[in-house]
Amino acid sequence: MTGLRLGPLLRYVDWESGSRATVWVEATRPCTAEVRCADGAGGVSPTFAVQGHHYALVVVRGLAPGSTTPYEVLLDGRRVWPPEGSRFPPSTITTPAVPQAEEAGPVRVAFGSCRWAAPPAQGHDPIGPDALDALAARLTEDPEAVRPDVLLLLGDQVYADETSAATQRRLAVRRDLDEAPGVEVADYEEYTQLYDESWRDPEVRWLLSTVPSCMIFDDHDVIDDWNTSAAWVRDMRRTPWWQERIVSGLMSYWVYQHLGNLSPEALEADPVYAAVRAAPDGTEILRGHAAAADADPSRARWSYRRVFGRVRLLMVDSRAARTLEEQERSMLHDEEERWLRDEVLADPGSYDHLLIGTSLPWLLPPLIHEAETWNAALCRGGRGERWARLGEKVRRAADLEHWAAFPESFRRLSELLRDVGRGPDAPATVCVLSGDVHHAYIAEPQWSDAVPGGAPTAHVLQLTCSPVHNSVPGYIRAGFRFGWSRAGRWLGRALALHGRTGSPPMPWRKTGGPWFGNQLMTLTLHGRKAALTLVQARATPAGAQLVPVLERSLAPNE
Repeated sequence: MTGLRLGPLLRYVDWESGSRATVWVEATRPCTAEVRCADGAGGVSPTFAVQGHHYALVVVRGLAPGSTTPYEVLLDGRRVWPPEGSRFPPSTITTPAVPQAEEAGPVRVAFGSCRWAAPPAQGHDPIGPDALDALAARLTEDPEAVRPDVLLLLGDQVYADETSAATQRRLAVRRDLDEAPGVEVADYEEYTQLYDESWRDPEVRWLLSTVPSCMIFDDHDVIDDWNTSAAWVRDMRRTPWWQERIVSGLMSYWVYQHLGNLSPEALEADPVYAAVRAAPDGTEILRGHAAAADADPSRARWSYRRVFGRVRLLMVDSRAARTLEEQERSMLHDEEERWLRDEVLADPGSYDHLLIGTSLPWLLPPLIHEAETWNAALCRGGRGERWARLGEKVRRAADLEHWAAFPESFRRLSELLRDVGRGPDAPATVCVLSGDVHHAYIAEPQWSDAVPGGAPTAHVLQLTCSPVHNSVPGYIRAGFRFGWSRAGRWLGRALALHGRTGSPPMPWRKTGGPWFGNQLMTLTLHGRKAALTLVQARATPAGAQLVPVLERSLAPNE
């Protein structure tokens, strides 16, 4: 009898027609997957096979715009979701009422990153409640509670290099953990166990079945420091286990995360998806695609665009799309950077809010920014070979790999955001949404009216929120706070003088935070108005609850 191994995950909801969605499932055997809605809408798809696992991404058609419709999942005609006796409300698909119309309601975008799988409910959680569990609890207890229109997961959905004790016990059954890569995952099958552990959490499983999600990877989805530098890549490729790790990491990301980011039209046009679905077993096809993408970043695009009425979201791959040779370092290779620029500047005036989702923050505490820019100059050889060798060691040890570590990319992104934020067709807000750094903060650039073209009229912000469920040591908390201080800025200027790096293209200031804890940010965008909330998961006698930390209007030029 065919069972539901994982899912369902509600992924893409069409904001242009309001009538389509996609639902991802993993079954225990080859079968036909069906999504059947209470109003008669639905979709059917056969499963495809990868490495002995069976998946389907079902396109649901015929949904009524402006509706919230319960749905069920059937495998070979037998209902497998919702499970019998479920304590959760029915899983639903909510569609926008009036897509792209001025009278449309608000768009609510929740986001965060960095989620270790929560321990079982009966276990002790040393890092506190999971923010996704707490969000699920709120929506379960109050079906009328306002829920996000989309959940952006900005990296580190799984930790391939920091596995739990339960995962390590499973790995030990398969192989000798005294041999590399030890307690880290080694292959595709072990990646599937990570997703099982993370997405079978009952609260998270229900939440992802009823709130649409957009995802992008970061380093821990593969390994800490992934694509830090060309020297790092050369060192990793010398190890006997790395090739299987990176290929398996990209294969599993394609199956579990990437496919659901795409629209039905993009899925139909994707030759890899077509080939995998047509093959009796798509493993070798997908392996070839993953290996080619690792060898040449231009062979795959993991970035993508989503539109929610008058809100444009661009999720940007700031890991696999890099150019790493020291004299040509760029966060995005040329083709990827052109894609981003074209998507930002296309159809001016057609959106009121621009969201750039990148796992790594654009604006960091000034000291950290200057340290990363200084380090990049050392590694380029600006102070000689001895300093270059030291710089590479420091880069890896201190994770100096954000936008600031790619100075020309930082400059070009800053100029792009400045340019799109000014002129008669400028959006009301331009927000860079990021995670990675295990705390939350708000930062705002301060362009001068004296720059050519003038300062932006849009409200341009860096909004950083992480972790969803992780921790940060006390000394790192102190370091982040110091990085924003006057003394930290002074030390940053000293590093800039030593590295001969000059000044950033504009200054910026922190206007909120830092906040530490398991947390989520939500943007509420309505017309040209915007508001931001930050909530943290706290343990209470009644269970995990989301506690408001910040509520702020983000009006232009506020």
